[in-house]
Amino acid sequence: MSTRVEEFARALPAETTASVRSASILKTDSRITALGVSFGDVEGARSHAAAIKEFVLANLGRLLIELEANCKKNGIHVHWARDASEANELILGLCKRALGDSKVIVKAKSMVTEEIHLNSFLEAQGYAPVETDLGEFVVQIDGDTPSHIVTPIIHKNRRQIAESFAREKIGPYTEVPEELALQAREHLRSQFAAASIGISGVNFACASTGRLVLVENEGNNRLSTTVPDVHIAVMGIEKVVPDEACLSLFLPLLAGSATGQKLTSYVHLIKGPRGGDESDGPREVHLVLLDNNRTKVLNGHYRDVLKCIRCGACLNVCPVYRQGSGHAYGHVYSGPIGAVLAPAMEGVEKLGDLAKASTLCGSCEEVCPVKIPLPHMLLQLRDEAFRAGVNRDGIPWSGFVGVATRSGIWRAGLTLLPMASSLPHPLKTKWREFRQLPQREGRNFRRHR
Repeated sequence: MSTRVEEFARALPAETTASVRSASILKTDSRITALGVSFGDVEGARSHAAAIKEFVLANLGRLLIELEANCKKNGIHVHWARDASEANELILGLCKRALGDSKVIVKAKSMVTEEIHLNSFLEAQGYAPVETDLGEFVVQIDGDTPSHIVTPIIHKNRRQIAESFAREKIGPYTEVPEELALQAREHLRSQFAAASIGISGVNFACASTGRLVLVENEGNNRLSTTVPDVHIAVMGIEKVVPDEACLSLFLPLLAGSATGQKLTSYVHLIKGPRGGDESDGPREVHLVLLDNNRTKVLNGHYRDVLKCIRCGACLNVCPVYRQGSGHAYGHVYSGPIGAVLAPAMEGVEKLGDLAKASTLCGSCEEVCPVKIPLPHMLLQLRDEAFRAGVNRDGIPWSGFVGVATRSGIWRAGLTLLPMASSLPHPLKTKWREFRQLPQREGRNFRRHR
């Protein structure tokens, strides 16, 4: 296991581990039911989605140009950002132009803005970005960071949230989830009214129509993108899809894989700013297309990771994630997808050790709605990191090789294995800290009846 993940998991309170594990198991179980209801052939749907995403990656440049042209026809201003710094400066310029006396900016949930650390950048410039997703709001008032792509506060329980709300005087102490949600809603209403700018992410962008697709369950996205005069959507360039026909496949795949729903409660298709005969909606819509090393990934060994639709299913099923939570990875993107995406984007020398934060059980690939071969890429990253001197095993594998390549010694070792499993050993003790030794079932493989 990655040293950083292992050390973090070891120090994690049992209460946090229990919250992450129980929520992850529930989401994994509900995924099976939801996808079974939505698709008669789940595997066929996944294969179809994977083929579309492969087409997108193979034609990314052309599709982005088509998207830009159609967005402009719809009245959306399109901006291109090479990296996080350029994206933040673009957004800052829009804020300076659009905001009056108020410094309040309302934000819908967006992992790409987490990726570029937009909140801290805007705060340093004197602005007050307010997260309006309930989970992201809790993370923000706690000075915390999201622990999951879809469920930011998977690592917290209702008591911890109640304590945070009471501390911030959001409302009186209560552990009733519905009452906590009402407290947050009441508090955030004034923020929506005060904001001149709303910032969101983008789940999908349709090249053929120039419409931006956002999915949510709380209604805060709608308020963040329509109440303020200016809507700024920030999108990783890989989120483009060819046309709106794709949505009938991707929307239920995303909802089922992420939250166990047939569809999210709200699906927004944003065409552009308000028309001359409309009384509400933003007066300006801006789309920031972010590269931030995605082109580098596209042209490398790990291009398939860009197929990800950010459902979080691989996190939910991963035994390492369940033990350590998202914070163990030390990056915005965690779990199996983060263990590949982070080093692919930022370099093996910096984050290559994350590839070891996996049991290579293969469950992540089995649940991925677009069939990303995560175990294969994790193995490839491990090899690359080892060759770069990043990952060095503390276990003397040369001794194992010497035994495993000599048939006589290997057979004798298998005979003595049941006895060896009962003997203490420091390597075995460390290995069993987060694992259980498997029990053999059935007869001896090498022994005939």
